[in-house]
Amino acid sequence: MSTPVKSGDSASEAVLDRDAAKQKTRIGFVSLGCPKNLVDSEVMMGLLHHAGAELTPHAEQADVIVVNTCSFIDSAKQESVNAILEMAQHKTAGRAQKLIVAGCLVERYRDEIRKNIPEVDAVIGTGELEAVLAAAGMAPVKQEPSPFNIINATPSLESELIDRAPSAVKKHSRPEGDLREEQGRFSRDAWDGASPSLPEYLYSDETPRILTTPKASAYIKIAEGCDHPCTFCIIPQLRGKFRSRRMSSIITEAESLVKQGVREITLIGQDTTCYGEDLGLKDGLAQLLDALAQINVPGIGGIKWLRFLYAYPNKVTPLLLETIAKYDNISKYLDVPLQHASPTALKRMKRGGSGDIFLKMIERARATVPGIVLRTSFIVGFPGETDAEFEDLMDFIQKAQIDWLGVFSYSDEEGAKAFDLEEKVPSRTIESRRRKLMRLQQKLSTKAKKAWVGREVEVLVEGPNEETPLLWDARTMLHAPEIDGKVLINDFGPHETLVPGTFYRAEITESHDYDVVARIIE
Repeated sequence: MSTPVKSGDSASEAVLDRDAAKQKTRIGFVSLGCPKNLVDSEVMMGLLHHAGAELTPHAEQADVIVVNTCSFIDSAKQESVNAILEMAQHKTAGRAQKLIVAGCLVERYRDEIRKNIPEVDAVIGTGELEAVLAAAGMAPVKQEPSPFNIINATPSLESELIDRAPSAVKKHSRPEGDLREEQGRFSRDAWDGASPSLPEYLYSDETPRILTTPKASAYIKIAEGCDHPCTFCIIPQLRGKFRSRRMSSIITEAESLVKQGVREITLIGQDTTCYGEDLGLKDGLAQLLDALAQINVPGIGGIKWLRFLYAYPNKVTPLLLETIAKYDNISKYLDVPLQHASPTALKRMKRGGSGDIFLKMIERARATVPGIVLRTSFIVGFPGETDAEFEDLMDFIQKAQIDWLGVFSYSDEEGAKAFDLEEKVPSRTIESRRRKLMRLQQKLSTKAKKAWVGREVEVLVEGPNEETPLLWDARTMLHAPEIDGKVLINDFGPHETLVPGTFYRAEITESHDYDVVARIIE
């Protein structure tokens, strides 16, 4: 039944518009895993929205549900399977007409997902993001040229690069990656149903994308894949060889985000410190940071907080550290997963290095970048880990005084080289070592956080705390989103309320094991 329209309007057009709105396909997303996976979900959302779909946060209202999965370790795989089964109920007993499974679990268990969960209508691997359109029954939309202009343009740099290394640019590979491919690093022959071809997809600044992060913050994926030989990891098989995005594309995307109100950008990749090597760049990450730090969008400004995640220890170069130190808007923050400190354990992991080498790297970082905050992660219970090797790790943590530290219990992953190693450590021993290590870190963190009391800091307010309305959550530039501790605001100072996504000055008034408490002062 049509509704009355004002004089001069077309009643038939109004009805058609209303009917078209009714017919829009509603799509719901479940995104699991790391920030890299989140960006993949945002790209798929953007592609679907650009093709005319309507996105909904409510699974019970969705015509199509997409579950973007993780399969890094056993617990992540189980979480992914549970999410798929939960969403399948919306298809069997609810509104949903299609269930699509995407991401890393598909690369590993493509055929098994189809065979064991018949409610699944389509599977999409990590390199097939654009296939979500066909899977959802949406027609692709022709891409328009990007409306954003590069301000601090780098075409001359890239032209110079192409002239110097055309084969590297064309092949999008590193010699290390090519060698590892010859050695079988990326082989998926033992994975039943896995596609024989490795993922090669890279999104660009022209790819539609819907941000799901808080309005002031966003991730930019600057590279995809990994070439390293780590024996505990199957990410190279899941995501393919290392490949970098063009610097000009990254800068254009960053400028676009700034225009949308984003003030904090976090660069991500499996190993951001390899950025540009496949394009012939030396110290590519340092060059990229230098360019991004200088972005200045007329009438708006630039990036207020800029950081990168996941550095490889031997790729932390002097120029990279000097670039971090050079700009006030680059966070004095280094996330460098070390995995262990015992040289014998690291050798079995095919990581290289030792606690002494890492301590020298940390000393160099602290000397070049005063006040730098360090984040790392370790694996306990790797096959063959002895009491002496674990004590080496404990000793290293005591000496290194790491600011933010995560500990993973070793997970035996079929397809990883470590799966075939003997001398598996009993799960009870692994858990005991994990608890012991975290107790040590808790003591170190508690002592370090006491030194924060009395400091004046700039914080980005995120919103009310989930546990109590009496506190609001915030972060400083030295807290990465979601993975580090928090600044808990218990006094709004001169404000009746705070605005999420806004920067304020605050004074730290209390400290706890990992979090600090602050009051707003302006």
